[in-house]
Amino acid sequence: MYAILFYKEKGTELMQAWFEKISKMFHMAFVEGDRWKLYLDGLGVTLQIAFFAAILGLAIGTVVALMKLSVKRNGKKTIWAHIANLYIDIIRGTPSVLQLLIMWFIIMKNCTNGTLVAVLSFGINSGAYVAEIVRAGILAVDKGQTEAGRSLGLSKAQTMMYIVIPQAIKNVLPPIGNEFIVLLKETAIVGYVSLTDLTRAANQITSRTYEAFMPLIGAAVIYFSIIKVLTVLLEKLERRLRKSDNR
Repeated sequence: MYAILFYKEKGTELMQAWFEKISKMFHMAFVEGDRWKLYLDGLGVTLQIAFFAAILGLAIGTVVALMKLSVKRNGKKTIWAHIANLYIDIIRGTPSVLQLLIMWFIIMKNCTNGTLVAVLSFGINSGAYVAEIVRAGILAVDKGQTEAGRSLGLSKAQTMMYIVIPQAIKNVLPPIGNEFIVLLKETAIVGYVSLTDLTRAANQITSRTYEAFMPLIGAAVIYFSIIKVLTVLLEKLERRLRKSDNR
């Protein structure tokens, strides 16, 4: 009986010591010196880059998808289709961190705006993946829709713009949302171009406190929370799209 009480008290003491240690680490990582502001500023940089890169990637991807689908009257691919294929192969065949370094140290080496460089690099990278998503969405539209548009006297471009693309949007919205989530996580490498995003902010706090656990776990929790919210929103969007398909 006394042994049970002894071990129970010992366990309580260990738990209290553990909570005190965690509280101290939390205070050092977030409260002391208003270090929470570093996380907030880093999160702002992360979201800013991801948002504008996603817009750029969507614009590039849509244009590249249409280029890749372009064919001559004899059914052969146009020069634009070959250029689109080359672009997609190069971007998808090289690491995003390497593309970022090439953009920073070679292509835009005279630019001092790291955010602009990061947006361009991630936007171009995302464009290759968005292009394949948009192309698949367009091909998923029944060919009869195109034939119906042409039979009404619409040109090929008008049929694509007013009939095919509006229907393809429904197909591509969920995967486009997933691409944005991937893009948001990929921005964690912008520290290579001296930008203080959420990940680098955690590393800076680690170097100041000499304690890696709480800063890194804190950054991971922030990333997870944002991505979880986006995932839930995407699931709701997919359910709405499925309901509209069943009507």
